[in-house]
Amino acid sequence: MQSIAERLKAAQGRINQETALAHRPPNSVQLLAVSKTKPVSDITQAYEAGQRLFGENYVQEGVDKIIQLQALADIEWHMIGPLQSNKTKVVAEHFDWVQSIDRSKIAQRLNDQRPDSMPPLQVLIQLNIDDEDSKSGATPKQLEALIEQIEALPRLVLRGLMAIPKASPTVEEQQRTLGRLQQIFEHYHTKLANFDTLSVGMSGDLGPAIAHGSTMVRIGTAIFGARQ
Repeated sequence: MQSIAERLKAAQGRINQETALAHRPPNSVQLLAVSKTKPVSDITQAYEAGQRLFGENYVQEGVDKIIQLQALADIEWHMIGPLQSNKTKVVAEHFDWVQSIDRSKIAQRLNDQRPDSMPPLQVLIQLNIDDEDSKSGATPKQLEALIEQIEALPRLVLRGLMAIPKASPTVEEQQRTLGRLQQIFEHYHTKLANFDTLSVGMSGDLGPAIAHGSTMVRIGTAIFGARQ
């Protein structure tokens, strides 16, 4: 069986290969290791292999890990799961990034609850690019207003967009979705100073996502093994 370090190296190698195939600069795509349901010991192994960006889907599980691993000061913790109003305070107090903002109420609460002693919270808007009822996220029509609201909040820095495209699309659907997402991202990337992150792509659609401008891919099972 491969170790976490070996699987991490393989995942990074695949990212590097797809980045080169897309004629993009080396190191222009970051790897977010999705560590949900995995023990702290697995995260420590990945950290020792050089990984620094970790994504958590569940608030309390993520906070527990952050507290247990606070001695590893250079870990960057990303909240990537849906966020309810009653959980914003603990997220604002512990995470470095929130990728799943989908409405102004959540953004306002995160801003108001971010401690002054911490740097501003880096945030992404989750975009429901395929308009699926089963998924969280702002619609493209809601995006402009939400961007304006977040840009006015001093304790948040809007860094870009996160999306989870439809599962098992046809090639045409995938191209259309990723092309539209890239177009929206690039529009705001040219307008806004800090808008530099497009978080899209997992193991199954990593290549097409990188070809369409993803700057961060989220990989879990291929690094840590099957989830509990």
